[in-house]
Amino acid sequence: MPKPTDHSSRYINTLVKQEDRDRYLTAMFAQPGKRAALMGLYAFNVEVARISDTTTESLIGKMKLEWWRDILSGIYDNKEIPQGNPVVDMLHNIVVSHRLTRTYFDELLNHREGDMIEEAPSNMLSLEAYAEGTSGHLMWLALEILEVRDPASLKVARHIGIAWALTGIIRAVLFYARNNRNVLPQDLMRERQLTGLDAFRRKNADKISEVITEISVVARHHLDKAKSCHADVDRKALPAFLLAVLADQYLQGLAKRGYDIFDPLHAFQRPSVLKLTWSALRGRY
Repeated sequence: MPKPTDHSSRYINTLVKQEDRDRYLTAMFAQPGKRAALMGLYAFNVEVARISDTTTESLIGKMKLEWWRDILSGIYDNKEIPQGNPVVDMLHNIVVSHRLTRTYFDELLNHREGDMIEEAPSNMLSLEAYAEGTSGHLMWLALEILEVRDPASLKVARHIGIAWALTGIIRAVLFYARNNRNVLPQDLMRERQLTGLDAFRRKNADKISEVITEISVVARHHLDKAKSCHADVDRKALPAFLLAVLADQYLQGLAKRGYDIFDPLHAFQRPSVLKLTWSALRGRY
């Protein structure tokens, strides 16, 4: 099993800091050994998540996902895998060291295949299923790194994972619109006679805000569910659960702007590191 070098660790930390700053911030509150493993997991997620954003052909995107499936199969089946890739090396290390559950990776990759489909989710339930399949399963893997496997914590992780993914989708609507892709549920769009081009053309802002509001309400519901179980969870899970603090900040900022994603300030929202630190010190999410 390849051992991570200082160079590979720096590469991974930089990758996560640049591409997934929010998870980078939360991972910094983990113990050093756990922190490195979390960074490796999040680096893997970065590589998988950005496939659809850096690939114009869905077939090529699916081939890249298949490459990651082959890497994971090689790790779990103890077969030879490519070496020299810092993310692959770290993934190998954390899967073996922390005995991570293979099906969580399988489900995450299966749901990421949906990124290669240009069609928007049919309804809110489909969007939630995608959020659980990607962010929720990543949360469960993070908990295993943190040595947390109790049912109450897994339940909370699911809620936070869904809330975080929904919040991220809201934040990325205009990014996807610029690439001629709609990620908002089709049924919510049809009810308001909206099309995928409306966000691209910055039309019907009020109606789009209504759709964003409905998604935000669902995200808030999952956050509230997670917070209601605070007393039941393993304290070791906090570095993963701190994403709830950031999601709460983003949703509050969105509410202050009337759920208007066209508001210029929406694109420049930054979480309060001070609030995140205070929550971590208090052991709250």
